[in-house]
Amino acid sequence: MNRIYIVGYMGAGKTTAARHLAQRLGWEVADTDDLFEEKYKISVCDFFNKYDEALYRKLESEVLKSTESLENVVISTGGGTACYFDNMDWMNQHGLTVFLRISQKAVVDRLVHAKRKRPLAEGKTEEELAAFVEQHYTGRLPFYEQSRITVKAEDLDLDSLVKQIEELRPP
Repeated sequence: MNRIYIVGYMGAGKTTAARHLAQRLGWEVADTDDLFEEKYKISVCDFFNKYDEALYRKLESEVLKSTESLENVVISTGGGTACYFDNMDWMNQHGLTVFLRISQKAVVDRLVHAKRKRPLAEGKTEEELAAFVEQHYTGRLPFYEQSRITVKAEDLDLDSLVKQIEELRPP
């Protein structure tokens, strides 16, 4: 088990958690959004605006599966990555999956104050965003909940997470 995939809803802190976890393990870190942008020379947000979500999800799945060649790496995935095609099953077969569970209220607060644009949250008022998150997040939960480990995102205990990972890794 030399790959860890961090999954969860947008705003859960997947990128930050991946960075800290990789540092703690002495591993590399990767982000599927960054890998997508490097490969296709376009931001995820601009891609959504120029093309459509269906094409993005197809290409995102290909980018995800290209991580099979990486070793000793913590990979932060996009918020929807786990929810399309066979991506969640694939991640469970090719690494250890960690779900960062976050409350809907915390998601809305983080998205309202986010510096980075999120294509699915763009242009919504706080009330519209709250209604969207309630419906959208609920639909994605069954995918995220297939992860081998679930941790609370709001007050992530890195020591506890590392201990859980070590318990699941073969000797």
